[in-house]
Amino acid sequence: MDKCRRTSRTRVAAAVSAVSALGLIVSCGGSDSGGTGGGKKDGTVTITMGLFGVMGFKETGLLDTYMKEHPNVVIKADVAGDEQTYYTALQTHLAAGSGLKDIQGIEIGRAKELSDTQQDKFVDLAGVAGTDHFLPWKQSQVTTADKKVIGLGTDIGPMAVCYRKDLFEQAGLPTDREEVAELWEGDWSKYVDAGKRFKQNSKADKVAFMDTSSGLFNAMIYGNSQQFYDKEGELIYATNPAVKDAWKLASEAATSGLTAKLRQFQPGWDPGLANGTFATAVCPAWMLAHISEKAGPANKGKWDVAKAPKGANWGGSFLGVMEKSPVKKEAQELVAWLTAPEQQAYLFKEIGNFPSSQTALGLPEVVDAKSDYFSGAPIGKIFGAAAQEIPDEQVLGRKDGTIKDIFSQGLTLIEAQNKSPEQAWKTTDKRIGKAVG
Repeated sequence: MDKCRRTSRTRVAAAVSAVSALGLIVSCGGSDSGGTGGGKKDGTVTITMGLFGVMGFKETGLLDTYMKEHPNVVIKADVAGDEQTYYTALQTHLAAGSGLKDIQGIEIGRAKELSDTQQDKFVDLAGVAGTDHFLPWKQSQVTTADKKVIGLGTDIGPMAVCYRKDLFEQAGLPTDREEVAELWEGDWSKYVDAGKRFKQNSKADKVAFMDTSSGLFNAMIYGNSQQFYDKEGELIYATNPAVKDAWKLASEAATSGLTAKLRQFQPGWDPGLANGTFATAVCPAWMLAHISEKAGPANKGKWDVAKAPKGANWGGSFLGVMEKSPVKKEAQELVAWLTAPEQQAYLFKEIGNFPSSQTALGLPEVVDAKSDYFSGAPIGKIFGAAAQEIPDEQVLGRKDGTIKDIFSQGLTLIEAQNKSPEQAWKTTDKRIGKAVG
């Protein structure tokens, strides 16, 4: 689960109140048994949507644009500020078989659970016209064993490395993003090696090379087809070489004094961005908005973005249509339009949601995109290339988000409580067993 991603990547998210989240529960609860709130009356088609965080459709005016182009359509969108609140309500309504919206947002951390346990509640979108433009690995995340597609992709979170040029210069490391990328090209262990050079040569007191070892861990595992589960849904984290290698290298970074001992989006991290207490952060595309906001105007031009050693993805969402919707056809047409390449490119330009559409990655709004805050970095090309590197299949598990959080907590035991990697692994293993088993 990546609710932090949803509630912090832009100022708009911070403005969404708890009242909005509660509104999802109240308004959904008012639907007739088996209904979804939408319908047809007097030639008007009403489509309801349940969204969370800042998916962008309402905030950027895309829904208004669609209604102007389709005068007979009225779209009513409820947006919950907190994804956890949203998903709890969604589970309740799925179990009851009522109170749902015609269209429901699906966070990536929930995709496997819904695909496995609730696929009959969703329309199969595999045959919707004009939806063959998505990155292969994106749609694999919401495809069931019998090839049913329960959602169409919205955004993704390809990863790069955000770094402070001034702190790199003080440590005698290159500052040009191409040369920085060469420091660790093709191997995350080279990233750690660069950190050791930074620590040895840095002239800035109390400045760590990276914010947290868990960021490194996430980047390493999410560049592989399988992480915590195999295709049969069995837990494999304890034996998966990708997880073991990521734990080993992240532990090395933690025990070598390369981290600021922080957890992303937890207390201390935002001040660290503003005060320059660390020189790098592994950053998915959506994190740039948060960094620029929290680091503040004083640090504009000090940050830059370099290609990561290997492509990986953290985050993303989908839009699904409910099987009981009385306006299924119209809802499918709306979902296909909202997730079309042109709309995805528009959302990226407006609020930074990176497209999951392979076609959108080639549009000028994406390819030519640069970030003034991050020293003019060609973010469209950097993150677009990362998205293309990710394996075509991404195997998700029902409790991926929970397990990821537990691993982050385990690495914190090493960083903040001086536990050995072996002790922290045992604790992590036990916690996962209790939470998932």
